[in-house]
Amino acid sequence: MFEYFLVFLGAAIPWLEIALVIPLGIIRGLSPFWVMTLAFIGNMLTVLILIIAFQKIKEWMESRKQKEGKAESKRTERGKRIWNKYGMPGLALLGPILIGTHIAAFIGLLFGASKLNTTIWMTVSIALWTLVFGSATAMGFDFFVKNIQF
Repeated sequence: MFEYFLVFLGAAIPWLEIALVIPLGIIRGLSPFWVMTLAFIGNMLTVLILIIAFQKIKEWMESRKQKEGKAESKRTERGKRIWNKYGMPGLALLGPILIGTHIAAFIGLLFGASKLNTTIWMTVSIALWTLVFGSATAMGFDFFVKNIQF
């Protein structure tokens, strides 16, 4: 039971997220269904919190940026390029593999996407990538266990 909690927690933490947590959980021998379900819920929960709290976070970051005089990060620059080329759907769908779901949601909101549009596209993206990572890992792991003798 504790390992499933770690899956939920890992998926909720930015930079770990579903791309890492789902394969690790399945390879560890946990149920693919529960790993995928808990990873989706954990990742989606923190993305929703970020979307809801966006205005406060934006104000805090702007004041911090003015004080420190920092330039934009490489992740932010990459997010802008994706946004300019593909908009919110592209940012949401490519975000989990390029910059992370939390950063993708934040950049979308920062560039003017509505909270509803961001929520819808991030939900679709996280669900899709959960299925991709979970199915690919479960099928691939199952293939190696059955077909490769050590």
